[in-house]
Amino acid sequence: MFGYGKKNVEKSAELLELGNIRLNCRPGEKEAVIREVGQLLYQCGCVEESYIEAMLQRELTFSTNIGNGIALPHGVEAAKKSVKRSGIAVMVFPEGTDWGGEMVKLVIGIAGAGEEHLEILSIIADCLADPADVERITGCSAEEILTMFTGKRCPQ
Repeated sequence: MFGYGKKNVEKSAELLELGNIRLNCRPGEKEAVIREVGQLLYQCGCVEESYIEAMLQRELTFSTNIGNGIALPHGVEAAKKSVKRSGIAVMVFPEGTDWGGEMVKLVIGIAGAGEEHLEILSIIADCLADPADVERITGCSAEEILTMFTGKRCPQ
């Protein structure tokens, strides 16, 4: 069991929307991928459009590749004011995409309101600590990924 816990289940259900999950993505330039995942966050109302540039700025100063085939693009601290509500967007690259010389299979764009980004990172870390978890997700449906990130359980 992971996620926000029983008292916050309603809140966690809004963390990820089905429309913010892209499966079977084709490899692309890192900047284009960041723009696409940022656009998903913008289109669902999590962030102002300016947040996308802040995500690119973050990547220039600090790679968001965290290992295990995962990249977590997010905005610089100064862009916090551009976050309207917390949310994530997920892009799955079954064949991987180049992220600064390393291949990643899962790109999760993050918009954390206030200090909620730490809780979001904790959820992601809990569920994706093992590289096998990332590999398993590449075969999941969008509905299964939605279930995973809304606090019910990790896929088995």
